[in-house]
Amino acid sequence: MAKHFALLGLTLMASVCASKVSAQSSSNLNGTNKTFVTTAVPFLRISPDARAGAMGDAGIAVSPDANSQYWNVAKMPFNQKTYGVSATYTPWLKDLVPDIFLAYLSGYAKFGKEQEQAISASMRYFSLGNINYTDNLGQPTGTGMPREYSFDLGYSRKLSEYLSAGLSMRYIHSSIASGVAMTSLGSDYKPGNAFASDLGVYYTKSKEKTEDKVNTFNFGAVISNLGSKISYNSTGKRDFIPMNLGVGVAYTSQMDKYNKITFALDLNKLLVPATTMGGADTSLSVVNGIFKSFSTGDQVKQINAAIGAEYWYQDMIAFRAGYYYEDKDNGDRQYVTCGLGVRYNVFVLNASYLVPQGSGITRNPLSNTLRFTLAFEFDKLQDKVSTKDDSSN
Repeated sequence: MAKHFALLGLTLMASVCASKVSAQSSSNLNGTNKTFVTTAVPFLRISPDARAGAMGDAGIAVSPDANSQYWNVAKMPFNQKTYGVSATYTPWLKDLVPDIFLAYLSGYAKFGKEQEQAISASMRYFSLGNINYTDNLGQPTGTGMPREYSFDLGYSRKLSEYLSAGLSMRYIHSSIASGVAMTSLGSDYKPGNAFASDLGVYYTKSKEKTEDKVNTFNFGAVISNLGSKISYNSTGKRDFIPMNLGVGVAYTSQMDKYNKITFALDLNKLLVPATTMGGADTSLSVVNGIFKSFSTGDQVKQINAAIGAEYWYQDMIAFRAGYYYEDKDNGDRQYVTCGLGVRYNVFVLNASYLVPQGSGITRNPLSNTLRFTLAFEFDKLQDKVSTKDDSSN
């Protein structure tokens, strides 16, 4: 069915590619200059986690789980369990085409005398389905299966009872127009490759009022996708990847032994330079581009906010809701989210839903979409080995 969406495929490919890393400007609308700063490989900014996805995409400082590899790798040593794995499936543009999706797999293992260290890994795979490419006149130029993926390896450790830091290294591969002659852009495209890293810190401290009443404050900060530029053509022109600075806070109140509620706030800003029209100056180096990102445009309007809440009953069932805000002159993405979580023994199932809002370019591709995450958390491998050894004796 997706083959009937040739023009849609070309438009989507061009927006994801962002070969000129240019911004769409609507300065002719109502006399304002609305900018949409784009980068290459934007799939790196798609939340692959149904839990945080139900909380308005607030995940930097909430309690850790296996998906912390995406939000803030520094959280890993504070996981309650020794091991954890998680898998998420996210449909993309579900209202238009059926075969575009993001798949995410992550896991971690803690080690050390006091389990103060952790190693982690994750894999993201973004498929754009089967696409018939066309030019701007609708003439066929070829077919293909565009796809992008990244692979991460992370290490984190506690620096004190309350503080931890982490680093993850990332390989990025983007094959979105391989072998297709893009005559309108004047060159043949090829798969792009890049390397990046995440640097994060995490602070958490609890205050116990009574045995069943505990208040916890969390703080997190992370620089993500800090790395090389990426090129899609033989000219060697290289584009910025979505480098981002994020900070987050979360407050959890354990009201009694049955009820617990968390409130979270994340603030994010792309570390990508922009001209007055919103396009990135790709002639700059990565370091210079980061510094220039703080001196171009309205800095306040470039900050996106995510607000979320999570309620747990007996640590068995969770209800979540959130709101994401982006300034109207910087993309105008604003949406409400909600979701559920269920925990049973070592299994955790999370689901999130993005309430349809907006229209046209401001409508979120995840509108009217359910996302699911299945996670396993356990720390009894050693017990199982011991039991097996005892039975053999």
